[in-house]
Amino acid sequence: MKRVLLLGFGNPGRGDDGLGPALAEAVAGLGLPGLTVDSDFQLAVEHAADLVGQDLVVFVDAALVGPEPFAFAAVAPSDDTHFTTHYVEPAMVLGLARRIYGARPEAYLLALRGHAFDAFGEQLSAPARANLEAALAFLVPLLERPEGMAAATEVCAAADFDWTARACSLAAFHPEIRSERGDA
Repeated sequence: MKRVLLLGFGNPGRGDDGLGPALAEAVAGLGLPGLTVDSDFQLAVEHAADLVGQDLVVFVDAALVGPEPFAFAAVAPSDDTHFTTHYVEPAMVLGLARRIYGARPEAYLLALRGHAFDAFGEQLSAPARANLEAALAFLVPLLERPEGMAAATEVCAAADFDWTARACSLAAFHPEIRSERGDA
């Protein structure tokens, strides 16, 4: 049996940014064998230690842009060591886990399309709730049979995962990031 970690991240107090933790909470209640579920406000370098002993990890986050209702893609480790207190990317966590602990789990990112990120509050918007339900219907069978994860990436639309919710928040602090992409 594969050991799987599902790590949902996002700020539930910022509307749809809470999609990652909401999905993690829903999946945790299923009690699937071999599955560990965790959630946090944001990824940090410390999450590299959580990958030790795991065969597979699924990062779950809200996305400001991208396909509806979600996108799903493999994540490769990055040797990038650019850290900020605002955001650490899944690829960086994987790279740290590999370098520090020798951990090499398969990794995937499920990016759920959100719509309402500006208001404070712990409510998901109606479109985000619908996207959450669609993502659960997609992901739960894969968690039950994780050997199908790689094949699932071939049929899912690929999104620009550099632009998940926290990365877009980081762009607000660094306008040059946005201008490099040509976004307004």
